Amino acid sequence: MRKSFALHTEPHVADIGGTELEFQPEVMGDEFMDAYAELRDAQKAKGVDLDNLADADPKDVRRTARALRLFLARQMLEESADLFLRLNVVKDGETLQTFQDLDQAEEFAAQHEGVRVADELRLPTRVIVELLEWVVELYGGGNRPTTSSSASSTPSRQAGRRGTGVSPSRASTRTPGR
Repeated sequence: MRKSFALHTEPHVADIGGTELEFQPEVMGDEFMDAYAELRDAQKAKGVDLDNLADADPKDVRRTARALRLFLARQMLEESADLFLRLNVVKDGETLQTFQDLDQAEEFAAQHEGVRVADELRLPTRVIVELLEWVVELYGGGNRPTTSSSASSTPSRQAGRRGTGVSPSRASTRTPGR
Protein backbone atom coordinates (compact mmCIF):
# COMPACT_ATOMS: atom_id res chain seq x y z
CA MET A 1 0.00 0.00 0.00
CA ARG A 2 1.26 3.45 -0.90
CA LYS A 3 -0.09 6.86 0.10
CA SER A 4 1.06 10.16 -1.37
CA PHE A 5 0.72 13.51 0.37
CA ALA A 6 0.65 16.83 -1.45
CA LEU A 7 2.43 19.88 -0.09
CA HIS A 8 1.19 23.37 -0.82
CA THR A 9 3.70 25.38 -2.84
CA GLU A 10 1.72 28.54 -3.54
CA PRO A 11 1.08 31.12 -0.81
CA HIS A 12 -2.38 31.30 0.73
CA VAL A 13 -3.90 34.73 0.13
CA ALA A 14 -6.29 36.62 2.38
CA ASP A 15 -7.96 39.42 0.44
CA ILE A 16 -9.12 42.03 2.91
CA GLY A 17 -10.91 44.84 1.16
CA GLY A 18 -8.46 44.72 -1.74
CA THR A 19 -5.34 44.38 0.40
CA GLU A 20 -3.80 40.96 -0.09
CA LEU A 21 -1.89 39.32 2.72
CA GLU A 22 0.18 36.33 1.66
CA PHE A 23 0.64 33.43 4.04
CA GLN A 24 3.26 30.70 3.86
CA PRO A 25 2.25 27.74 1.68
CA GLU A 26 3.04 25.36 4.56
CA VAL A 27 3.96 25.87 8.20
CA MET A 28 5.62 23.09 10.14
CA GLY A 29 3.51 21.81 13.00
CA ASP A 30 6.01 22.59 15.75
CA GLU A 31 6.50 26.16 14.51
CA PHE A 32 2.74 26.67 14.38
CA MET A 33 2.19 25.25 17.87
CA ASP A 34 5.07 27.30 19.31
CA ALA A 35 3.56 30.49 17.87
CA TYR A 36 0.11 29.51 19.14
CA ALA A 37 1.49 28.79 22.62
CA GLU A 38 3.12 32.25 22.68
CA LEU A 39 -0.21 33.82 21.73
CA ARG A 40 -2.01 31.93 24.50
CA ASP A 41 0.70 32.81 27.04
CA ALA A 42 0.52 36.51 26.11
CA GLN A 43 -3.24 36.47 26.59
CA LYS A 44 -2.96 34.71 29.96
CA ALA A 45 -0.13 36.99 31.14
CA LYS A 46 -2.33 40.04 30.70
CA GLY A 47 -5.36 38.31 32.19
CA VAL A 48 -7.56 39.48 29.35
CA ASP A 49 -10.83 37.63 28.98
CA LEU A 50 -11.87 38.34 25.41
CA ASP A 51 -15.46 37.46 26.32
CA ASN A 52 -15.54 40.19 28.98
CA LEU A 53 -13.63 43.25 27.84
CA ALA A 54 -15.59 45.61 30.10
CA ASP A 55 -13.33 44.81 33.05
CA ALA A 56 -10.07 44.80 31.09
CA ASP A 57 -7.44 47.53 31.07
CA PRO A 58 -7.33 49.03 27.54
CA LYS A 59 -3.52 48.76 27.50
CA ASP A 60 -3.77 45.03 28.24
CA VAL A 61 -6.38 44.58 25.51
CA ARG A 62 -4.09 46.40 23.06
CA ARG A 63 -1.17 44.15 24.01
CA THR A 64 -3.33 41.06 23.59
CA ALA A 65 -4.46 42.29 20.16
CA ARG A 66 -0.81 42.89 19.29
CA ALA A 67 0.07 39.33 20.33
CA LEU A 68 -2.65 38.11 17.97
CA ARG A 69 -1.14 40.17 15.15
CA LEU A 70 2.31 38.78 15.96
CA PHE A 71 0.97 35.22 15.81
CA LEU A 72 -0.67 35.84 12.44
CA ALA A 73 2.40 37.63 11.07
CA ARG A 74 4.58 34.60 11.90
CA GLN A 75 2.52 32.62 9.39
CA MET A 76 2.81 35.29 6.66
CA LEU A 77 5.39 35.95 3.99
CA GLU A 78 7.81 38.72 4.97
CA GLU A 79 6.31 41.59 2.95
CA SER A 80 2.80 40.89 4.25
CA ALA A 81 4.06 40.48 7.82
CA ASP A 82 5.86 43.83 7.62
CA LEU A 83 2.67 45.59 6.51
CA PHE A 84 0.51 43.75 9.05
CA LEU A 85 2.79 44.67 11.97
CA ARG A 86 3.62 48.26 10.95
CA LEU A 87 2.75 50.86 13.57
CA ASN A 88 2.64 54.58 12.87
CA VAL A 89 3.03 57.29 15.46
CA VAL A 90 0.60 59.90 14.19
CA LYS A 91 0.02 63.55 15.01
CA ASP A 92 -2.69 65.57 13.28
CA GLY A 93 -2.99 62.95 10.54
CA GLU A 94 0.74 62.99 9.77
CA THR A 95 3.00 59.99 10.43
CA LEU A 96 5.98 61.08 12.53
CA GLN A 97 7.68 57.67 12.75
CA THR A 98 7.00 54.05 11.82
CA PHE A 99 7.78 51.02 13.98
CA GLN A 100 7.30 47.26 14.07
CA ASP A 101 7.63 46.97 17.86
CA LEU A 102 4.82 48.28 20.08
CA ASP A 103 7.13 49.11 23.00
CA GLN A 104 9.36 51.26 20.78
CA ALA A 105 6.35 52.99 19.23
CA GLU A 106 4.87 53.76 22.65
CA GLU A 107 8.23 54.98 23.95
CA PHE A 108 8.56 57.37 20.99
CA ALA A 109 4.94 58.51 21.42
CA ALA A 110 5.51 59.26 25.11
CA GLN A 111 8.14 61.82 24.09
CA HIS A 112 5.71 63.79 21.92
CA GLU A 113 2.53 65.70 22.79
CA GLY A 114 -0.77 64.90 21.07
CA VAL A 115 0.32 61.76 19.23
CA ARG A 116 -1.17 58.30 19.03
CA VAL A 117 0.08 54.90 17.95
CA ALA A 118 -1.98 53.31 15.18
CA ASP A 119 -1.70 50.16 13.10
CA GLU A 120 -0.94 51.07 9.51
CA LEU A 121 -3.26 48.32 8.33
CA ARG A 122 -6.28 49.12 10.47
CA LEU A 123 -8.70 46.22 10.63
CA PRO A 124 -11.87 45.55 12.59
CA THR A 125 -11.39 43.06 15.40
CA ARG A 126 -13.85 40.67 13.74
CA VAL A 127 -11.59 40.47 10.66
CA ILE A 128 -8.55 39.68 12.77
CA VAL A 129 -10.51 36.97 14.59
CA GLU A 130 -11.67 35.55 11.24
CA LEU A 131 -8.04 35.55 10.07
CA LEU A 132 -7.07 33.65 13.21
CA GLU A 133 -9.75 31.03 12.62
CA TRP A 134 -8.72 30.68 8.96
CA VAL A 135 -5.02 30.33 9.83
CA VAL A 136 -5.76 27.72 12.49
CA GLU A 137 -7.80 25.81 9.91
CA LEU A 138 -5.01 26.09 7.31
CA TYR A 139 -2.07 25.08 9.45
CA GLY A 140 -3.59 23.44 12.49
CA GLY A 141 -5.07 20.50 10.61
CA GLY A 142 -8.61 21.87 10.45
CA ASN A 143 -9.06 21.83 14.20
CA ARG A 144 -8.12 24.36 16.80
CA PRO A 145 -5.14 23.45 18.93
CA THR A 146 -6.17 21.71 22.12
CA THR A 147 -6.02 24.71 24.42
CA SER A 148 -8.66 26.61 26.26
CA SER A 149 -9.61 29.78 24.46
CA SER A 150 -12.03 32.41 25.56
CA ALA A 151 -11.87 33.76 22.00
CA SER A 152 -13.55 30.72 20.48
CA SER A 153 -16.25 31.49 18.02
CA THR A 154 -19.82 30.68 18.89
CA PRO A 155 -21.18 27.46 17.41
CA SER A 156 -23.02 27.64 14.13
CA ARG A 157 -26.79 27.39 14.16
CA GLN A 158 -28.29 24.04 13.32
CA ALA A 159 -29.57 23.72 9.79
CA GLY A 160 -33.31 23.95 9.22
CA ARG A 161 -35.97 25.49 11.38
CA ARG A 162 -37.30 24.12 14.59
CA GLY A 163 -40.75 22.62 14.63
CA THR A 164 -41.19 22.22 10.90
CA GLY A 165 -40.87 18.45 10.75
CA VAL A 166 -43.71 16.02 11.26
CA SER A 167 -43.25 13.82 14.27
CA PRO A 168 -44.30 10.17 14.02
CA SER A 169 -46.88 10.63 16.77
CA ARG A 170 -48.60 13.38 14.82
CA ALA A 171 -48.36 11.75 11.43
CA SER A 172 -51.59 10.64 9.84
CA THR A 173 -52.57 7.11 10.72
CA ARG A 174 -55.03 6.85 7.88
CA THR A 175 -54.41 4.06 5.49
CA PRO A 176 -53.80 5.16 1.92
CA GLY A 177 -56.85 5.09 -0.29
CA ARG A 178 -59.38 5.60 2.51
